[in-house]
Amino acid sequence: MIRPPRFWSDPQARVFPWLLSPLSALVATCAVKRQKKPGWKAPVPVLCCGNLTTGGTGKTTVVLDLVARLKKRKIAVHALTRGYGGRIKTATQVDLARHFARDVGDEALLLAQECPTWVGGDRAASAQAAVAAGATCLIMDDGFQNPGLHKDVSLLVVDGVVGLGNGHVLPAGPLRESPAGAFARASAVLLIGPDNTGFLERYAGALPDVMRADLQTEAEMQGLKGARCIAFAGLGRPSKFFDGLRQAGVKPVQCLAFPDHYFYKDRDMTHLATLARQANAQLVTTPKDTVRFPPAFRKQLKTIDVGLVWQNEAAPEALLDQLLRQRPA
Repeated sequence: MIRPPRFWSDPQARVFPWLLSPLSALVATCAVKRQKKPGWKAPVPVLCCGNLTTGGTGKTTVVLDLVARLKKRKIAVHALTRGYGGRIKTATQVDLARHFARDVGDEALLLAQECPTWVGGDRAASAQAAVAAGATCLIMDDGFQNPGLHKDVSLLVVDGVVGLGNGHVLPAGPLRESPAGAFARASAVLLIGPDNTGFLERYAGALPDVMRADLQTEAEMQGLKGARCIAFAGLGRPSKFFDGLRQAGVKPVQCLAFPDHYFYKDRDMTHLATLARQANAQLVTTPKDTVRFPPAFRKQLKTIDVGLVWQNEAAPEALLDQLLRQRPA
């Protein structure tokens, strides 16, 4: 998997963004045209958790949090996701008994542990199948730029540490579309973590409602304090996981970063097991990584989940109130 170029994250970069600006203008124009196509309007409320940038911002963590809140309200929520990295492309309900990460992607497996989950590139087809199966509310993991399904409420997720990178649209930068167009369609923006890039100040006046949250490692991780461990992760920004471990008082003897959605090979498992044995250390990773391994190897891993802590606990509930008012479920 190709890693993003360094200038994407450098707001001071000038040469490459300028050279690529004609292509960026074309991508931005196409993005605007796509949104003019009306999507299928489901008979149940639809919430989309999306982002502006390529790579991970923590959308799945947000979706899992909102799914749990909807379930507490006794809402029959189903999740929709493209199934990035999986082989299945048509609308299919994830079956944990027979589907693996190579079939439906890692995110779909995590979502399916909490609610009925559908994969497929055609979001309208997935939504129709979910509604036919009894869904009274739909939540999309990504798909903000996909016009196939009408969204009643859209939440844009932004990683506060990296913000919007250099602020340019692909290929001059990491953005899928222009910020102005995205903010105009979004119901709210969720900024996760510290605002290290000055995102809020830079886009003040253009933003819809802004919510704040932080990532927090789960309590079970506390048993690793003082223990020898080797941490590894294949995420959009693996350093988030490594930093979270350190903030919780865990100091890995080694950290290994893999590409986002990376499918671990036999040689990777051999290498990881050898490192752990030589260092007399516990292998520690994320849920998204764990589901990409065969069940036998998972026994060697300690999986550390990450949860969302909202700075205003009433904010996500107000967002769901807004969603459920859209149409009777």
